[in-house]
Amino acid sequence: MHFSSIQRILGLLLMVASTIMLPPLAIALVLGEGVEHAFLMAFGGVLLAGLLCWLPVRRQRRELRIRDGFLVVVLFWTVLALVGAVPFVVADQPHMPFTDAFFESMSGLTTTGATVITGIDRLPRSVQFYRQELQWLGGMGIIVLAVAVLPMLGIGGMQLYRAETPGPMKDNKLTPRITETAKALWYIYLGLTVACAASYWFVGMDPFDAVAHSFSTVAIGGFSTHDLSIGYFQSPAIELVAVVFMLLAGVNFSLHFVAWRKTSPLSYFRDPEFRAYITVLSLAAVVAVVYLYRSGTFPVLGDAIHHGVFQAVSIGTTTGFTTAAYFHWPGFLPVMLLFTSFIGGCAGSTGGGMKVIRFLLLFKQGLREIMRLVHPNAQIPVKIGNKAMPERVVEAVWGFFAIYVGCFAVMMLALLATGLDQVTAFSAVAACLNNLGPGLGEVGYHYSDINDVSKWVLSFAMLLGRLEIFTLLVLLTPAFWRR
Repeated sequence: MHFSSIQRILGLLLMVASTIMLPPLAIALVLGEGVEHAFLMAFGGVLLAGLLCWLPVRRQRRELRIRDGFLVVVLFWTVLALVGAVPFVVADQPHMPFTDAFFESMSGLTTTGATVITGIDRLPRSVQFYRQELQWLGGMGIIVLAVAVLPMLGIGGMQLYRAETPGPMKDNKLTPRITETAKALWYIYLGLTVACAASYWFVGMDPFDAVAHSFSTVAIGGFSTHDLSIGYFQSPAIELVAVVFMLLAGVNFSLHFVAWRKTSPLSYFRDPEFRAYITVLSLAAVVAVVYLYRSGTFPVLGDAIHHGVFQAVSIGTTTGFTTAAYFHWPGFLPVMLLFTSFIGGCAGSTGGGMKVIRFLLLFKQGLREIMRLVHPNAQIPVKIGNKAMPERVVEAVWGFFAIYVGCFAVMMLALLATGLDQVTAFSAVAACLNNLGPGLGEVGYHYSDINDVSKWVLSFAMLLGRLEIFTLLVLLTPAFWRR
């Protein structure tokens, strides 16, 4: 383990991360909101901490190994969540206890969208913008941004990219050089953000809300500048824009790259994961619309369509925007929608959940086991499209699923032990581990009423989900630390 190199990279990353305080600081100064000191203290403190980490080891130039990459990723996300909590603690509005501030910061950076803040509409504009900015930066992964920047400082980034990038097939690169891959991802991400903001503005949002909501839409985060989320605007046109960009952000970004390079939208439909993604969301939307209409929840078919489709896409992609209190809808519908978040977005997207490709592999592996009962000696490969998947990939997916279920059960039991009811505990773990946000029961509207122990457990769940479990849990194994 090259601890001096890890310290050097962490210091550089912290110095770069300190700049996230500058945009909200500028807004606070221009509007005279009285919270400038919070962002100024956070900027200075983080910059100084990064400098103190970097200076003693600035001449270390060793290339990272894969184990080093895992450690840097986990350390950086944890430290950045601590850093992100500073303005919430220091500011007078909102003035938050450290536990709540860390929860809000972790929720933003992991694009979970679970909030402990009430009265969001009354927050200073700089704080509203800061929450949205945390999600935007967390969406594609600050580590991927670092991969594009750090090589200019003499640091290779392939190990960081492998450790942070989601999905079962992590070694695929869009371009021969990892730096160019990271830049390509960010150009796509930035392009979608600009297009989303322009679309929101065109259909009626003011410029501030348009930019703020584009950040959380493309990041599949779900934070809003209003307590009522997207429902605040009461606009089908705004909801339609949100649906389109939530769908796009839930797609593997390499598909966007290929479709753009080939100037052919057909590239999407040739991809089995994309077809499965659209199929799952379409089925969920149809069931939601029919049930809402037939149950009389929305007697007008048009209302049932736009609320049902919006919530199916928002929850299925793990965004977490709401247009209505879906957790109060009748029957099985809230639980069904919550279950779609377990599937989540495509691998290589900003979505959470277990990822569509993993569920597709699990489904095909299940079919293979059934076929083996009929033909015990047959050699039946698991295929995605026309490509047979290596057994190592299938085994890894089964391992991921087993660990996921185990972690889910342990954290749910921990929440039940703190006194939460079963519906709240189950949905809170599901919403945080899948990086969704709004749950059921006591955590339907917000998480401010649950106890502090539960908030720490759920903060861990957010990080576990964002780093796709293995990246974090591998640090807890004795073998990782052996020479």
